[in-house]
Amino acid sequence: MAQKVVDAVKAKFGDAVVATSSEHGDEVITVKRDKLLAIATFLKDDPAMSFEVPVFVTTIDLAHWQPLGRRGAPDEGTRPAYDADASDGLRFEVCYQLRSLKHRHRIRVKVQVKETDTKVPSLTPLWPGFNWQERETFDMYGIRFDGHPDLRRIYLYDEFVGYPLRKDYPKDKRQPLVRRPDLVGDH
Repeated sequence: MAQKVVDAVKAKFGDAVVATSSEHGDEVITVKRDKLLAIATFLKDDPAMSFEVPVFVTTIDLAHWQPLGRRGAPDEGTRPAYDADASDGLRFEVCYQLRSLKHRHRIRVKVQVKETDTKVPSLTPLWPGFNWQERETFDMYGIRFDGHPDLRRIYLYDEFVGYPLRKDYPKDKRQPLVRRPDLVGDH
């Protein structure tokens, strides 16, 4: 459906497009991080594109699961493992879903980032609807959005250690207890 969008992005930005695919009727383009803002601006502002609706932004943790203990026991004792050598260190994919009501097409834009450098440009200045979603992605995965107007935790408290939606976050991890003065008193 949106193959013409993929073709237009490839024609305009060339080698900034790392990969393209079609998954379940959705066109997907993976772009270089340093070109994300330019490509997003093109998708929003070009009259032939007109992607005015920001649907979602999230992250995919590409760490794979390796079995622990005995072989052949699915879902029993698994742990995340990440092979940086096998993937050039690209552990996360930041995913944006965009929609054009005018042209009735949609596209998913992905940016791959390394575990050691989890920064991407914020798209909140283009689509204010991404504000809270970028904050959520930061809070749950630790992805930092450069240029975000208010990047801070949205669900978890400031003293929370780690990012709970990463595959290597231990499910039984204990967090520090924080005493809130507004909840302490004579009851």
